[in-house]
Amino acid sequence: MSSTPHKPKLAISACLLGEPVRFNGGHKASRLCLEVLGQHFEFVPVCPEVAIGLGVPRPTLRLSGEHDAPRAVTQQGERRDVSEALRGYGREQAERLRDICGYIFMQQSPSCGLHRVKLYRDDGQLQPPGTRGLYAQAFCAARPELPVEEEGRLNDPVLRENFLTRVFACSAWRALNADGLSRAGVIAFHSRYKYQLMAHNPRQYSVLGQRLAKIGDEPLETFAPRYFQDFMQALGNCATRGTHSNVLQHLAGYLKHALPATEKSELQQLIEQYRCGIIPLVVPLTLLKHHFRLHPHPYVQAQAYLQPHPETLSLRNAI
Repeated sequence: MSSTPHKPKLAISACLLGEPVRFNGGHKASRLCLEVLGQHFEFVPVCPEVAIGLGVPRPTLRLSGEHDAPRAVTQQGERRDVSEALRGYGREQAERLRDICGYIFMQQSPSCGLHRVKLYRDDGQLQPPGTRGLYAQAFCAARPELPVEEEGRLNDPVLRENFLTRVFACSAWRALNADGLSRAGVIAFHSRYKYQLMAHNPRQYSVLGQRLAKIGDEPLETFAPRYFQDFMQALGNCATRGTHSNVLQHLAGYLKHALPATEKSELQQLIEQYRCGIIPLVVPLTLLKHHFRLHPHPYVQAQAYLQPHPETLSLRNAI
């Protein structure tokens, strides 16, 4: 479940790819995106400020007003309110970019920022804790199931792993839909992601399982989108060392009759060392995968948790 025949598509703020679309004619090229993620994804660059006609170079934007209805206003020359243009373009792109599996936004941008974008009162004073860029807000409201993240936050290994886990899960769901959605397919998808869900949100895993038991009670075309939105919301919770350790213990249980006592003890020691923060997740997981290669178990082998993203991304080496 870690890959698809084609690279998944990611929308991305165009400046992060080195395109000179910033207000001053510059860019914010991201080495992570260009050199690492670019090997695994097809990027779809977007700059909403250029798209709505502000041009390059252009006056800077500032968000002002109240948290429930911020406005984006240009700051030099004749002031121009572009709030509705940005919101409208966000809704338009949300509908147009139906084939993307995630979106990487530029942080602190009054159009694209996701977290703590500066918001000013009408008297010029800052309004903590900030807000969300207007384009990003409209886009995300229209596509609540889609994995989104800011480029700067992707430098955190836990947030990066969480985001890309969701992106590849979204890609797997898109492949399922492309093959022809069925009730059996949705149930099989949920089964493959059992331990991934357990690591991110054990309670929601149980809730989704209960919902699947009633999958025949309503039309699939209404059931499936609601299920997937809640599935993605559950994966949005970052897994912890505690929840990962719980999943590792569950997987180890499938080997209890296959391993001698010394190998069981070694595995348990590594799981405990991981839980205590001594070693990264990749260490006990690599040993588990080794044992399952020698003692295959069909249900475990199908689990997305074992490899939710390509090994070459090395995402579990630092968490």
